[in-house]
Amino acid sequence: MKQSGSISIKRAYEKHEKDDGFRILIDRLWPRGLGKKDAKIDLWLKEIAPSDKLRKWFSHDPKKWNGFRTEYKKELKDNQELSKLKQISKEKAKVTLLYSAKDQEHNNAIVLQEVLQKI
Repeated sequence: MKQSGSISIKRAYEKHEKDDGFRILIDRLWPRGLGKKDAKIDLWLKEIAPSDKLRKWFSHDPKKWNGFRTEYKKELKDNQELSKLKQISKEKAKVTLLYSAKDQEHNNAIVLQEVLQKI
């Protein structure tokens, strides 16, 4: 799990821990093979995820990482759920952003964490 201040990120498949705080799934699609009861997710913000077009273009190709980061940040500027997420991150002592990508170095949670840290 990566942590910075009160906003952490981790794979949705990782074991739930007490110090995760408020757990938010930030993927458009529910993680394959993960039961809703087992996930212990407090909130699912589908619309905060990258657009289908951007997600499919990126396809978790590390060579496209910089382009993905730039385009996703542009998408977030017009995303209405970002203000909701910013508010939650101010109200809760600890927030964990959950994602399902296998690549832990190149995913939307990293970009979203960067954006939230700048508030």
